[in-house]
Amino acid sequence: MLQKSSKNARFLSRMGAQGTYGQAIFDLAEDNTDFFAVSADLGIASGLDRFIKKYENRYINVGIAEQNMVSIAAGIASDSAPVFVSSWAPFATYRCGDQIRVYAGNMKKNIKIIGMASGMHIPKFGGSHYGLGDIAMIRSIPHITILSPCDGLEIYHAIYEAAAMDGPVYIRLTGGDYIPIINNWENMDFKIGKATHLKLGEDIVFIGCGSILYNVVEAVKKLEEMGISCSVINMHTIRPLDQVCLEECCKYKMIFTVEEHSVVGGLGSAVCEYMAEKKQHPPVHRIGVNDFYPRPGEYEYLLKQCGLDIDGIVNNVLGALQR
Repeated sequence: MLQKSSKNARFLSRMGAQGTYGQAIFDLAEDNTDFFAVSADLGIASGLDRFIKKYENRYINVGIAEQNMVSIAAGIASDSAPVFVSSWAPFATYRCGDQIRVYAGNMKKNIKIIGMASGMHIPKFGGSHYGLGDIAMIRSIPHITILSPCDGLEIYHAIYEAAAMDGPVYIRLTGGDYIPIINNWENMDFKIGKATHLKLGEDIVFIGCGSILYNVVEAVKKLEEMGISCSVINMHTIRPLDQVCLEECCKYKMIFTVEEHSVVGGLGSAVCEYMAEKKQHPPVHRIGVNDFYPRPGEYEYLLKQCGLDIDGIVNNVLGALQR
């Protein structure tokens, strides 16, 4: 297992999300962890090339048949060893909805579903490959842990944590071929169900997940120049939510959730559902994709359409504070 260090943080950042997943899978095998990996004809795209060459007896390529991928993984997982399955996020979730519902939600098989390039990180393929509702879909099925790590080091540790736990997990990978370093590697302590503070402030709090947190951190720099003190929370676990952390968020004037996901059913919805049962809480503003399919284009163009670029986040906050 790679140790936490500035060198490894930079290494995984350059590897990108899928590359980091592949590195973690290879290192798990090198550490003699008992598991299997299954892919829907995306082994190389999943970063698994080294793993496949050295551990070919622990890898299965089912071809472009994602539903079979989940079904086969569930069968293998019946012998208790975890099975990692990987495909593009919309195909790993929506296309396999019934199989996930039965094998993961109902039967609680020990499968770890990797939704690659979620959000809008492969725009060249258009709307069919956007992962904008995968959290919502998985949240509708009981018993599945949902993780949305924000950078390479966190992805790496999320894979290890998922392998160590018994039960179904969905890991949402965002970020492209290069992921900015968001966590302070010296203080990073990744634990499923435990949010982390990236920054402490006094006026408003951002609750975000995934690589879009980089834009949040950059937006906060601009907001603080305007005299608005901000906290930033990395809610890398969508299920189970860190309710202790959410309780602490009630001391702020406003809560802003930020996610590269539809505002329907994602992290923002989960936070609002928790707050709705409280007698008092600050206003919650959801920043995400406002229930539409962005027009295809370059990644930055897509973010701008959704108000998820740095200036869009700043303007959303300023607009909310002026109401």
